[in-house]
Formats: sequence, structure tokens, C-alpha cells
Amino acid sequence: MKFDLHCHTKAGSIDAKVSLSRYIELLKAQGFSGLLVTDHDSYKGYRQWKEEENSVPDFVVLEGVEYDTKDAGHILVILPDGIQLDVLQVRGLKLETLIDLVHHFGGILGPSHPFGSKSSSLMHFRKIRHFPHLLKEFDFIEGFNACDNHTSNYLAQKMAEFLNKPCTGGSDSHSEDCVGSAFTDFEKEITCNNDLIEAILQRQIIEIGGTERSDSLRSRIKNHTIPVWLFRTYNRLVGISLTLRRRSRLSQLPVPNPQSECEEKISI
Repeated sequence: MKFDLHCHTKAGSIDAKVSLSRYIELLKAQGFSGLLVTDHDSYKGYRQWKEEENSVPDFVVLEGVEYDTKDAGHILVILPDGIQLDVLQVRGLKLETLIDLVHHFGGILGPSHPFGSKSSSLMHFRKIRHFPHLLKEFDFIEGFNACDNHTSNYLAQKMAEFLNKPCTGGSDSHSEDCVGSAFTDFEKEITCNNDLIEAILQRQIIEIGGTERSDSLRSRIKNHTIPVWLFRTYNRLVGISLTLRRRSRLSQLPVPNPQSECEEKISI
């Protein structure tokens, strides 16, 4: 089964322009079997589609989050069926807290584009240089991101090899022209988040790959010192402003009770 494991929808990510329904249409036309919705700090795109569409024949829509940490960039999070953590809709958790939280609830996580954009990629943060042992706590590495260049993806795959972690691939699409530009091919049937988690942990991935986007003036500007500094400052200030909300949602978390079967999700 061929999946795109990094997708942003316009209902859930402020910088995305593609509806989830359009995603499905485009990916089905390219022979994909499913996708993982990974909106920025949000379940909104998936929830809205679920309320409107419910399901699509012969295509699997799964739910994840691309989380903006306080100190380590963007992290992909996949939780078991039946588990949605509202605190993941509030950016700004420290990496250690996110790792402990996700594993506590039976989920898995891995860095998005770890050698990619300097503003939001793990290996460009001092955190991981000071605490490299945290790399061992990840369950997978995004080894192919269509937004990254060949060198960044090569380094991500080499890091996964060194850490003995499985690699995933995703398009990181925000617009229609990028949908389906990367894939993860599984050797087993995936029907729900539980299946996806099991397949990744058991390394039932046949291949990852796709088409890397060509270098552009926009991408070079994004990696310039001033835009990187501005984005990180913005992310930190927003995180600080959400401190009370984040702490409140953390304090209200109950003892986890992940569901063993694929069933309707409940909010926590």
C-alpha cells in the first residue's frame, strides 16, 4: 500500500491551499492507497473532512499532527486509534515532554525533514547538539521529504541507518502541484492508525522515495539568517503566549486507555 505520510490541508494548516477531498482525488489518480493528515498543531482538517465525508472507497485517510516544539523544530506524531490529545493543538512543548507524552499514550513520533529548513528542522537546533541521546527516543525518521534537497534527504537516511530507525517518506504538500511527490510503500494492509504504527515499528516498509523539488529563490530566502531568526522568534513568542492553555490541557490528561481496534476517535 502506497501512502503519502506528510500532508497539509487548508482547513488545518494556515499555509496550505489544498482541501482534504482534493488531496484524496489527486492521490487516488496517482495510484496511492492512502494518506496521513499532518496539519500544523491541529486536527481540524481531518475532523472537518470526517464530519463531511466520513469515508472514501478504496482509500485510507489517517490522522497525525506535525507538532511545533519549543526547542527542536517540527515533529511528526502518530497516535493510536481512539486517542486525540488536544494539547498537541497548542504549540510549544519541549521535546522531552512531547516524547514522554506520545509514548505514554502508545503513539510514535519522528522528526520532520531533520536536515531541512533551518527554521524548523531538528538538526539545526542546539537542543539536539546538547542532548544527542534524545535521538534514540524517536521511533522513525522522515528519510524523504519532497521539500528537501538530495543532500538533506541523504543525511536523514544516513542518520536513520546509524540510529537503526525506520524511514518514512512524505510530500509535505501545501499546494496541489506537490501532492503525491513522495511516498511510503508498505508490504501489509493499512486500515487505521494502529496498523500504521505497527507497520512502522515492525519495519514493514518496502520503499520510500519521490521527486525532490528544485532549489528556488524562495527556499534560499527561507534559509537566510534573518528569516530563520524571525520565524524562531515568532514560534517562541506564540509558544510563550500559549503557556497557560498548554499547562491547563496537560494537567487535565487522564490515564491513557488506547483502543486495540480501529474505531471512532474520542477527544482527550
